[in-house]
Amino acid sequence: MSAEAHAAPVAITLPDGSVREFDATTTGHDVAASIGPGLAKAALAVKVDGELRDLKREIDQDAELEIVTAKSPEALELVRHDAAHVLAQAAKELFPGIQVTIGPVVEDGFYYDFARENPFTPEDLEAMEKRMAEIIERDEPITREVWDRDEAAAFFEGIGEAYKAEIIRDLPADQTITLYRQGDWIDLCRGPHLPSTGKLPKAFKLMKLAGAYWRGDNRNEMLQRVYGTAWMDRKELQAHLTRLEEAEKRDHRRLGREMDLFHFQDEAVGSAFWHPNGWRLYQTVQNYVRRRLDAEDYKEVNTPQMVDRSLWEASGHWEKFRENMFTAQTEDDRVWAMKPMNCPCHVQIFRQGIKSYRDLPLRMAEFGSCLRYEPSGALHGLMRVRSFTQDDAHIFCTEEQITSETIRFCELLASIYRDLGFDDFVVKFSDRPEVRAGEDAVWDQAEGALKDAADAAGLELELNPGEGAFYGPKLEFVLRDAIGRDWQCGTLQVDFVLPERLDANYVSEEGDKRRPVMLHRAILGSFERFLAVLIEHYAGNFPLWLAPVQYAVATVTNEADDYAAQVHEMLMKSGLHGVLDTGADKISYKVRLHSTSKVPVIIAVGKREAEQRAVSIRRLGSKEQQSLALDDAIHTLTNESQSPA
Repeated sequence: MSAEAHAAPVAITLPDGSVREFDATTTGHDVAASIGPGLAKAALAVKVDGELRDLKREIDQDAELEIVTAKSPEALELVRHDAAHVLAQAAKELFPGIQVTIGPVVEDGFYYDFARENPFTPEDLEAMEKRMAEIIERDEPITREVWDRDEAAAFFEGIGEAYKAEIIRDLPADQTITLYRQGDWIDLCRGPHLPSTGKLPKAFKLMKLAGAYWRGDNRNEMLQRVYGTAWMDRKELQAHLTRLEEAEKRDHRRLGREMDLFHFQDEAVGSAFWHPNGWRLYQTVQNYVRRRLDAEDYKEVNTPQMVDRSLWEASGHWEKFRENMFTAQTEDDRVWAMKPMNCPCHVQIFRQGIKSYRDLPLRMAEFGSCLRYEPSGALHGLMRVRSFTQDDAHIFCTEEQITSETIRFCELLASIYRDLGFDDFVVKFSDRPEVRAGEDAVWDQAEGALKDAADAAGLELELNPGEGAFYGPKLEFVLRDAIGRDWQCGTLQVDFVLPERLDANYVSEEGDKRRPVMLHRAILGSFERFLAVLIEHYAGNFPLWLAPVQYAVATVTNEADDYAAQVHEMLMKSGLHGVLDTGADKISYKVRLHSTSKVPVIIAVGKREAEQRAVSIRRLGSKEQQSLALDDAIHTLTNESQSPA
């Protein structure tokens, strides 16, 4: 072959800016080997011009390349992806008649859906887990193959994998069909994968079984879903399992029963029945937030539960969220919707009377009761409900006021979170979604204004692409709880669209009509969901000011019954909320009973305390007792029970 026929060398630019040249084509493995044998051994995959690829996939043109190792942020998803495939291979080896369908990566792990006539058992999970470890020990190469569409579909049909064949035939005509082979097993997948099964850490566990309809459609076949978790090493796996154990102890549904806070029942699916203890917690948090809003010059309002569909059509919600609305039709053929959010109703209040630039910013707040239809399968205690209350507010302001109002809101939000026990949160910037209202120019304006305001507020932002509200970009405030879980609660959204759609105006300094900017903001979000987070964050062990039952006065002997009743009465008159326990049970039983109910202070009184007008105080979680004069105890507990506001 002549020199002219030789392909041009390939130039690979590394993250440090250095360039390495290779004849004709190369692979990520070759690049890693050219740097050093240690890197070649550690390499798991590569990023080629930002695209994650298999280590041995050919690179035939100049590119920027980054070697992915176990220390790279992309490594964990690769490991979980491969764990799903190794699970599928293990299932096929153990149960040859099974069909494998799909197996994606999910939060903290992976799952794979299988079609099998007989249901899996816990013993089957153990067997699959053991076989997965054996497949890793075999260190089978994982290789990528490009197939013709029809040949691939026919291949899977020929081996009895009808679901895989269906997936292939439904893929877009221009999509490359790639199969991955590991040992004697082959699967449909876009990749990328680890170089071999031996690169997969033995830091995985199969967690549970569930049912799942094929492609999420209840008209299709029911499959068996096996969930697993996978991590980079055994230490991380154990830490995750420990977190799950701790999360189970903190589950707000279990604590809700133990503390007698709330319950759910079929006659009101997705709606909580708040018991006296739970409602006291609810009101304590709500009243605290109300005091904070009053101090920040928010005007509290209340708007109707049921509104004619015409308002939702005008706002755009009917088109976008109709399937999540509860509706009713009356005899006069009017269609009504139970409000799923408060925003359009607040605009109606703003439109009453003439508003001047002097009235802005106008901060309008509502603890608004809302209803949204959530599928029954999505409901989860207080975390996901159909009937809920939002600590909702809308700030009507000028464009020039966006920055100052953002700074003010962020300071308020951070202060409230600290008071409620959350010092750690991150802020995400969510830009325009695919389905949205308003022109691109309006979105450019809103996104620019919100970014500038966030910068002025000193916020460090994480980008959350495409997750904005349908009418505007938003900041999402994500709390981190006591065991490291993240919860998105607060939000601030800049909206130029709704005031236009609902014809909201104010008179400017120049005397002409202008549209206000509408800042949608929440600090807690759904009260129900936030209280679930709060319960789990504290594991029910609330500080005294939040505790729904702050104390229990328990007698050691019935000789102290009258004195115990006096102590209880004096504490109640001091503004504390508690219970009186003069039952015949032993004091040790009473302490266990009230500790299980997470009562923060147990006040024991016996004959000696009655004679000395004293009390013995035991704090939740402590075996120590403190003896105090009654007046001193009341003074101490009264001070502790004061709300931060």
